[in-house]
Amino acid sequence: MQASADSTKMECLWSNWKCQAIDLLYWRDIKQTGIVFGSILLLLFSLTQFSVVSVIAYLALAALSATISFRIYKSVLQAVQKTDEGHPFKAYLEMEMSLSQDQIQKYTDCLQLYVNSTVRELRRLFLVQDLVDSLKFAVLMWLLTYVGALFNGLTLMIMAVVSMFTLPVVYDKYQAQIDQYLGLVRTHINTVMAKIQAKIPGAKRKAE
Repeated sequence: MQASADSTKMECLWSNWKCQAIDLLYWRDIKQTGIVFGSILLLLFSLTQFSVVSVIAYLALAALSATISFRIYKSVLQAVQKTDEGHPFKAYLEMEMSLSQDQIQKYTDCLQLYVNSTVRELRRLFLVQDLVDSLKFAVLMWLLTYVGALFNGLTLMIMAVVSMFTLPVVYDKYQAQIDQYLGLVRTHINTVMAKIQAKIPGAKRKAE
């Protein structure tokens, strides 16, 4: 019963995260998505110019400059107006920000689930449980060697972020045309893989 309840809670948590991610990627709230998208891009572009330590230090200094300036401004304003509103960040200082044991356990279980799933899939591919899938993985890794030779990690991350925030909107707008071309590409790939599978002994799937 307890395991079932925990599984249900984890599914609800994942569903909530998924809905929030979809809302961001599809620009349902333009202001919120713009802030997230701009912040991530600014961070990544900063990392292309400065070291990680420098970026963290500059961000901390910027945040401290803003909060200290606001604190001094409110203190002077209270002194001039002779008011006693208290600390300007009192509400945030009293806010509970610690993670409970249950929350930590949920996140740990979720992480463990994905790690185990990834390890099992990699074991299946590297130990050639299915020859066709392993060949596809090998082709993908071969293509990535060329991608890695052209772009560094940060450039790929910037391209990935831009794609994440643009491709879903483009696909949603031109879904029919994109599905048509993807269908042609998928058919061609399946035809090529079927020919390769027919020529390699033992490459047929177990289901066949």
